[in-house]
Amino acid sequence: MPLFGRLKRSGRDQSETPPPPEEVNSHEFSLKLSYNAKSSEGVRLKAGPGLVQRLHSMLVGNLQGESELIEPLPVALGQASPNIARMPGSAQWLQYHHKRSPVTRHSLVVLESVDAIDLVYETLVCGLLSGETDTLGYPEYNAIVGGVVSHFDEVTGDLIVRAVVGWGGKGVRGDTDRNAAGILAGLFNNIAGDSHAIGTVTLDRPAPTPGPGGMACPHCGFNSGHERAFYCPKCGMRMLRS
Repeated sequence: MPLFGRLKRSGRDQSETPPPPEEVNSHEFSLKLSYNAKSSEGVRLKAGPGLVQRLHSMLVGNLQGESELIEPLPVALGQASPNIARMPGSAQWLQYHHKRSPVTRHSLVVLESVDAIDLVYETLVCGLLSGETDTLGYPEYNAIVGGVVSHFDEVTGDLIVRAVVGWGGKGVRGDTDRNAAGILAGLFNNIAGDSHAIGTVTLDRPAPTPGPGGMACPHCGFNSGHERAFYCPKCGMRMLRS
């Protein structure tokens, strides 16, 4: 019997469509990223010999692996940022830091994203402080990274050093916040125990505006970014003025 005949006798019309279902089985997807950081108060240190080695040694007791030194950004890269929405700053950031280790790049993303550091004028010594890394070498979401941040006081020429830790990504944090607080305390004790430490200090972080008129350091060639600099942000030597 023809198909049309069967449909006609059953009283159904080919143009009719079944009603839409009230509920469909579905798979849900979401991504929640959260970065966190803690910073201590600053410790004033008199500049002395072996400064770089002293900064690295302040991570002893908390460091897993090796630490890396990140110096202030060149003036031309003053707008570099890990925020992908900020072009061309994000492209400059990727180009400048692409040779660094995965731990260091992750540290910079976390700490710069929450404005815990400012590489326009600060020097960072960082590494993996707690937790594990994935197969590519990047810290897991609950791993703790960071180290010590320093800059030279423009008035006295003293070095201001503070401890900073950060963590984040996707996933549940668990006890990471509590562990980070303990590591921060250990780093701060290492800074305060330096033989050149004078005492703690609470200062607003300076924010010099980079520009083409800055003075170049006669010792290392770093451009200070502004003409009022008395000490080089990179090597700490006093600027020579005519």
